[in-house]
Amino acid sequence: MRTHVTAMADDSDGMLSWDESVFRDEHVFEIDYVPEAFRHRESQLQTLQYALRPAVRGNRPLNAIVRGPPGTGKTTAIQKLFGELGGQPGVRPVRVNCQVDGTRYGVFSRVFQSIFDYEPPSSGVSFKKLFGQVADRLVDEEEVLVVALDDVNYLFYENEASDTLYSLLRAHETHPGAKVGVVLVSSDTDLDVVEALDGRVQSVFRPEEAYFPIYDREEVADILGERVRVGFRDGALPMSVLDRVAEQTAEAGDLRVGIDMLRRAGLHAESRASETVSIEDVEAVSERARNHRLTRDIEALSDVERALLETVAAHDGDRAGDVYDAFAERTDLGYTRYTELVNKLDRLDLIDARYESLEGRGRSRTLTLAHDADAVERRL
Repeated sequence: MRTHVTAMADDSDGMLSWDESVFRDEHVFEIDYVPEAFRHRESQLQTLQYALRPAVRGNRPLNAIVRGPPGTGKTTAIQKLFGELGGQPGVRPVRVNCQVDGTRYGVFSRVFQSIFDYEPPSSGVSFKKLFGQVADRLVDEEEVLVVALDDVNYLFYENEASDTLYSLLRAHETHPGAKVGVVLVSSDTDLDVVEALDGRVQSVFRPEEAYFPIYDREEVADILGERVRVGFRDGALPMSVLDRVAEQTAEAGDLRVGIDMLRRAGLHAESRASETVSIEDVEAVSERARNHRLTRDIEALSDVERALLETVAAHDGDRAGDVYDAFAERTDLGYTRYTELVNKLDRLDLIDARYESLEGRGRSRTLTLAHDADAVERRL
């Protein structure tokens, strides 16, 4: 299926003036944009609507898991559904980005902020008190709380997932009348969310599941074509350019690559004062766009995680013990914490931590960068 995008007649003299743009609405290509037409995810939306519908009637919703690789529409689906839920009386939808708020306290602080419209103190308030204030307000206002833990895999990396879910799912036991539903969103396809939870949580967490597969080539072209129609001026981006972007996006398996590529290509065309985006503009920005996820993941690292990634880059291919010696000189952290950090970077696909058999020395892990060293070092 090809989405029609009107091509502008070739005009080599077409130059933008200072106050002109190739974009009709540049926000269409930003990370927080929620499209009015959300295509090729009808069955997933139906599953989530089925799970959340009881909340609209004042009842506790079903819990749900949203799984799928990065860039497959999971966050957009949550934003779209929560936008609709937010307009319903008696429902309090809260989306928490666990890449930013990666602890139980951080999650409940975000929920607190949504309910009370101000942030709780960063210190001096116990979790029990914070939790109590949230639950009491829900009971007093007779509101149903629906919490989406987006990128919940980060809570697992920090061993915070079970405690966080336990507090949410058992709220009605400590505060009778509290009604809470949870939607877990995971981009780690190797993580079995339910299996990784404590038994005390598994016993009360029986979720509906919505799986978001990678978009195929035609779906990518259709979705990007709609963004072009809404976001670019008529004729500013020819069909041949859209085809090239769709091809590279399908190869990457991440729709965000294509959306970012369209925006960057448009900006590159404007830097040439051109009225149209060319394939050359796409090629000029494609490497940066393809590394969109790498940039995002590195920017989200803590100082100590960044220090470990820098150490691995400097000792690429060395044994884990040798990397630790260099890392300990920088941080004075113990080996147990070091191992936890190695496992997290491995799960984020920033490094490869592979076991190898060494003659006479048993099995040992070697640590290597999972991306081009120059691309990593430019982002550190």
